Amino acid sequence: MISNFSELPISKYLQERLLVNNFQTPTPIQGEAIPAALSGKDLLATAQTGTGKTLAFLIPVAERLLTERAAGVHALVLVPTRELAIQVHQQYEELRGKKLRAAALAIGGSSERQQITALRTANIVIATPGRLEDFLRRNLVKLSGTQLLVLDEADRMLDMGFLPAIRRIADSLPHQRQTLCFSATFDPATEHIVSDFVRSPLRVALGSTSKPAASVKLQAFEVASNQRLSLLLRLLGEEEGRCLVFVRTKRGADRLSRNLQKKGFKVGTLHGDRSQSQRNTALAQFHRGTSPILVATDIASRGIHVDNIAHVINYELPQLAADLVHRVGRTGRIGAEGVASVFVMPQDRSEFRSMERMLGLKIQRMAVDDNLAVEERSGPVMVQGAPVQVMPGSKMVRLPGEVLQRYGTV
Repeated sequence: MISNFSELPISKYLQERLLVNNFQTPTPIQGEAIPAALSGKDLLATAQTGTGKTLAFLIPVAERLLTERAAGVHALVLVPTRELAIQVHQQYEELRGKKLRAAALAIGGSSERQQITALRTANIVIATPGRLEDFLRRNLVKLSGTQLLVLDEADRMLDMGFLPAIRRIADSLPHQRQTLCFSATFDPATEHIVSDFVRSPLRVALGSTSKPAASVKLQAFEVASNQRLSLLLRLLGEEEGRCLVFVRTKRGADRLSRNLQKKGFKVGTLHGDRSQSQRNTALAQFHRGTSPILVATDIASRGIHVDNIAHVINYELPQLAADLVHRVGRTGRIGAEGVASVFVMPQDRSEFRSMERMLGLKIQRMAVDDNLAVEERSGPVMVQGAPVQVMPGSKMVRLPGEVLQRYGTV
């Protein structure tokens, strides 16, 4: 096992760039994947979220580009989300120094003119599949000389329906190329599909990719729906570091952000209906700590890499058990410790226990304060399509009989 980046068979220039950026000891996935990628062979690499996969492919990419003198795009990195593309771009820009050309971004929501200008001189493109395919269709980028393809978060791109676009993009690349696939998970079906893009790949798999890292303390709170906000306020009041709060829907993210702002918290919001400028601002403020709370949908479960997130709170359960692992993976990254909390409403108990069984986990149940305040709502509320009467100025709710029968008292 490589214990220091100085042991890697890479140029003195990149060794110096790693030292400048305070990279000295590689993570296990970096120690295994970088030499494999430098061999020139195709690679399938999996490791838990937050273990440093980005640098594991950027170093081989940068090493190859140092030897390329011809114009054109020699390396292509495909990622599932704009946020992840931006952060991969930022890490590459920190690594490249003055000897390597700037990378070009090809993502939606940002200035198309600036991206087209950058593509004219770049020899590496970092892109989301949709925007890149649009540029290819309009002959705004040429990939006929691309020798290295990286699929980052490959399983997530497949989950998001990008497989047809990835196939068309791959068809525009030379058949003789190197392909590196990095992901947090590779189930048999996904691995079968990805095998279409690689040839006799080396395989690197480290740790359990279906469980949160051991550095994360997991805890669950069984709490009524109308007491979740009070519990969240209590946890936020106890936490000094950055906190990432996950919800299921865009409207839910906006609503929760407004409620927290009314309580005096500095909060950012991240979801798919926000403009790219709003998303960039929210992430930048979260990264700087000027807005230490970020409320997000699952667009952030894999799309962001922010160091030192102290606490991840699952205000609502995700749709899939695997997404819980990716949400939790935003904290406890690269050896740091973190806390992840899960709010479980009475109607979610069965679903949550099923998730635990699928993940092979038994998450510690935490006591909930009996005196938690009940969130008051004004006007009628819909529960599974049924109107609910909320008495003004009261904490009492009157539910239809069929709702009471299904969910019990609130």
